[in-house]
Amino acid sequence: MTTPVAQRPFVLSTPAAPIERHGSVDLHLPTRTDPAPAVVVVHGAPLPPGVPDPRDWLLYRGYGALLADSGVVTALVSYQVADLSALPAAADDIAAMVDQVRADPRVDAERVVLWFFSGGGLFAADWLRSAPPWLRGIALTYPLLLPFPGWEVDTRFLPVEALASGRDVPLVLTRAGQDIPPVLAGIDAFLPAAAAQGWPMQVIEVPDGQHSFEIVNHTPQSEAAVLAARDAVLDLLDAP
Repeated sequence: MTTPVAQRPFVLSTPAAPIERHGSVDLHLPTRTDPAPAVVVVHGAPLPPGVPDPRDWLLYRGYGALLADSGVVTALVSYQVADLSALPAAADDIAAMVDQVRADPRVDAERVVLWFFSGGGLFAADWLRSAPPWLRGIALTYPLLLPFPGWEVDTRFLPVEALASGRDVPLVLTRAGQDIPPVLAGIDAFLPAAAAQGWPMQVIEVPDGQHSFEIVNHTPQSEAAVLAARDAVLDLLDAP
C-alpha cells in the first residue's frame, strides 16, 4: 500500500520545534528570545479534495524543524485553491498571512524570505513584480513557473513575465532533474529570463531528484540539496 503523501517521511531528521497554530498560519519557533528572521513557506496548489492540510505534511514540518533549528521563525501557511479562478483570492490571503507573520513580536519584520514550493511558484509573480524592502529573497523549490498546458490563469500569475518589471531581489531555485516536464519547462524559461534581467540567482541542482524529492528520494544527494537550500536561505536572511 502506498504511503499517503502527507505521511511520507522527510529526508532529514531534525528535532521538532515548538509549533503554534494561529488561524491559517503555523509558527515553528526557534529557541531564542530576540526577534528572529522569518521564512514563510508557501505550499503547492491546487490540491485534490480531501488531502490533509499541508501544514501537517511531514515534508513541510521537516522544513519547519530544520529552519527553526537554525534560529529562524518558520511560518507554514495554509490556503485553498479549488480551481484556477481562486488564485487571486488565495494570493491575497497569502499576502495577509505574510503581514500576520511580520507583525508577530518574535519576528524581525525587516528580515523575511518567502519560499514557494511546486504549484505555489505561480504566487511568486506578485513578489517578483513588486518586492518590498523587507523581503530579503525568494526561494523556489521544484516550482511551477509557467501554467500547465491548458490552464487559463490571470496574467498576474506568470512569474517569467514578472521578472521584467521587478527589482532584483535575490533568488534561490532548487531544480529536480527528474521532475515532470511542465515544471522543468517553466524553469528552463525562467532561468535565462532572470539572467538576462540581471537578477541574483543561486541554482541548487538535484540531478536524480523527482518532484517532492525530499520525501520521494531518500538519498545523500537529496539530503545535500535540502541543506544547500537551507544554507542559501540563511545567507539571504543574514545579508545587510
